[in-house]
Amino acid sequence: MRDLTARQQAILGLVIREYIATATPVSSKVIVEAYGLGISSATVRNEMARLEELGYLTHPHTSAGRVPTDQGYRYFVERLLGETELPLAERRMIRHQFHQARPEMDQWLKLSASVLAQAAQSAAWITAPSAITQCLFKHLELISIRDSLALAVLVLQGGTVKQRVLTLTRPLSQEELSRMATHLNEHFDGLTADEVTAQLMRLSALEAQVGELVAEIMGRSGEPARSEVYRNGLINILQQPEFAEGQSARQVFELLEESSFLETILVDVLAPAAGGVQVIIGGEGPWEELSDCSLVLSRYGVRRHATGNLGVLGPRRMPYGRAISAVRYVANLMSELIHELYGY
Repeated sequence: MRDLTARQQAILGLVIREYIATATPVSSKVIVEAYGLGISSATVRNEMARLEELGYLTHPHTSAGRVPTDQGYRYFVERLLGETELPLAERRMIRHQFHQARPEMDQWLKLSASVLAQAAQSAAWITAPSAITQCLFKHLELISIRDSLALAVLVLQGGTVKQRVLTLTRPLSQEELSRMATHLNEHFDGLTADEVTAQLMRLSALEAQVGELVAEIMGRSGEPARSEVYRNGLINILQQPEFAEGQSARQVFELLEESSFLETILVDVLAPAAGGVQVIIGGEGPWEELSDCSLVLSRYGVRRHATGNLGVLGPRRMPYGRAISAVRYVANLMSELIHELYGY
């Protein structure tokens, strides 16, 4: 992202906030009249033109007004939004709702989806927490297939066996592969995926390549199994002008209802140990289905014991401050409740 002047940042922030609020292309006249910047409409217009050249704004058809691009929204989220929190009264109300609910996971999950949808005025989902099995390394065999191809056979403590074909950077004989496996077995014995990764810098380039594969397999083996998804608030985004057309509305509905698609995104974006809130804006990722949407999502739970994920989906013109604040607050609250319920 290019650095912007203070005035350009101010104008970009105002254009985005105004567009989020109105869903109408924003003109220089609107900025001058609504916000009293103390500069002329011509100056604002020139700065908006420059922001368009830099890729932060665009203008639809022949409209005199501008709308944000994905790059503009990203700059806004990362540079202009700052730390946001839900109002104290709202946080207290949400916490009170949870403590009034029966101390059952099903009740908390339904309430979480409802609270998120209402707070962010978007569609929301949350998955039930799944227990995470701690994967520990036990044994590795490397078997030559041909040339640079080898079969890695990984045995985890508890008896789980995983196999993966890998392409080495150069051909190795079976004797060399067996010697490498013996050395790695000594280094990795009883380690977790994170601990295996920490050992890689001490290994040769070829051993590190195999070690990276071992850590990846162990990391995926430790991910929680697919769990039930609780949804709420679809009506919130179907009322937005971006989704007034039938095809767009149907696409959003399918996104939320198709659990496997959500799971694919979550596996790619939220690593098992990921912390904090993640934001996907429109066409930034490889998922064509999300080109008209934004996602704000987070993991919750107790790491290495039980975790789930939650988030909100809305138009790219979503109120990012509220969405991020709501996701962060509910994720932290759910983590607290799981800690109390299970005594982790």
